[in-house]
Amino acid sequence: RQMCIRDRVRSIGYYCIRILLFIGWKSRRLFCKGDYCMFDLLIQNGRVVDGTSQTWFRASIGVSGDTVSILRGDTSAAAGGAGRVIEAEDYVVCPGFIDMHSHSDLMLLANPRHEVKVRQGVTTEALGMDGLSYAPTSPTNLEHLLTYLAAVNGTPPAGVRWGSVKEYLDLLDDNAACNVIYMVPHASIRVEAMGWEDRAPTPQEITRMQDLARQGMRDGAFGFATGLTYPPGAYSDTDELVAVCEAVREFGGFYMTHARYSLGDRLMDPFREALEVGQRSGVPVHISHYHSPLDGMGQRMLALVDQGRNAGQDVTFDQYPYTAASTVLHSLLPYWVHAGGPGPLLQRIQDRQVREQLGDSVNPMWGLTLEHYIFSHIGSDKNKEWEGRSLVDLARAQSKDMVDAICDLLIEENLEVAFVARTGNPDNIRAIVRHPAQMVGSDGLLTGEMPNPRTYGTFPYVLDQFVRNEQLLRLEEAVAKMTSMPAQRLGLKDRGILRDGMKADIVLFDPDKVTAKATFDDPKQYPEGIDYVVVNGKLVIDDGTHTGALPGRALRSS
Repeated sequence: RQMCIRDRVRSIGYYCIRILLFIGWKSRRLFCKGDYCMFDLLIQNGRVVDGTSQTWFRASIGVSGDTVSILRGDTSAAAGGAGRVIEAEDYVVCPGFIDMHSHSDLMLLANPRHEVKVRQGVTTEALGMDGLSYAPTSPTNLEHLLTYLAAVNGTPPAGVRWGSVKEYLDLLDDNAACNVIYMVPHASIRVEAMGWEDRAPTPQEITRMQDLARQGMRDGAFGFATGLTYPPGAYSDTDELVAVCEAVREFGGFYMTHARYSLGDRLMDPFREALEVGQRSGVPVHISHYHSPLDGMGQRMLALVDQGRNAGQDVTFDQYPYTAASTVLHSLLPYWVHAGGPGPLLQRIQDRQVREQLGDSVNPMWGLTLEHYIFSHIGSDKNKEWEGRSLVDLARAQSKDMVDAICDLLIEENLEVAFVARTGNPDNIRAIVRHPAQMVGSDGLLTGEMPNPRTYGTFPYVLDQFVRNEQLLRLEEAVAKMTSMPAQRLGLKDRGILRDGMKADIVLFDPDKVTAKATFDDPKQYPEGIDYVVVNGKLVIDDGTHTGALPGRALRSS
């Protein structure tokens, strides 16, 4: 009887296994066709530039959920069962572009569709740049930073606030058209530790900054970013930067810097300090918007990077391709005027004696004139008419000395004024763009009606001007500078390359038609020739139209 029961149990188990196997086989038949499982999206027969800088190849890309599969040969069987098929024979298919330097920190909250970037093929934005961002912070200091940086980053939606890096990133997770990464910003942790004071920190304040940096790294930041020509970061010394980087090193982070352009010879010394910070702290160094307007500086700057790399130092940099800079108007005022924060700054510049002290210190270095400085953003409607016109135009029209024109406008606009400086050097740009450590970053300010055209055109400009027209770069090389190289710098293991199992951030562009239409006279124009953009497996740009999808994620380092 016991054997009979045992045999029956075995028989039942056998038939259960057969039934489960049959159900599994039927399920596969339901979701697979031929040799291919069904895909949510099939990009068929494209010219695949995979991001590695290797020669392109012809293949199809299958997307299941948020994951990529590379398909060779005849994929007609898969096409019959795919949720969506894009015929890509006339397109380059490549990884989504990673903007290594953006100022979309608040604009992504206010306008999560983010067409200005996703239409360029950008699927990941780096935030916290130049150390000018907002987490970790306390409520009071957040409000001060929002006022001080409004001309750079805009303002958040009414009532939207945060404190930690985690709380900030949570606001963007699955609520933006592209992914984001975040760097711990120097401004926020310095203000938290010691206010807006123009001095070196005490040992206790250094410890506080280190603790805040560690907190930001635990919350998912990728490193530490500085803007050393902007207060309060400008008040720091090299020892302070090294100390914070030592805390970041514990989490595998890196140092990203807008160099201290006022240092020493104002030419190479700012970048030597950047390398020194990396050498002393033991972290990799990435230099933001690596450029100089002075003739011949391109080769000298590259020689410095090569010297560091040949000595075993991990040094990289990003660069935008346009011959113009952009920043806030109050950056023209000397550092001592900013001490105490935005409130004392505004009070100080109302004082006639302070203005007399300022004299002509508001003029730019390197012998350039303020005729080349064009208003890009003015906060109030009252003064909008000056957008697109120079600082010299304003002073002349108002019959004021330049210092009075600048100070009066800053007071009236509560500091919310930015400009474009037409001071770039095209020869230096072209020398620097070809270096193997160079990556692409737009440094795009999204404020105002007359932004730098780099905001709307950086990535297509590289493909149009530097690849197709001037042939400075091979197509595969240019794509790598926008994809795998920044992914490697950031430590993103599942993005930046098209390969089986990688995340489905994908761009399709026509290599013969891709064009940056943005100009200095008409900068707010979307590019042409970038017709499809996929973020985490979802079509955000579909045949040139924004779908409204917001599949972006806040990517975290840990």
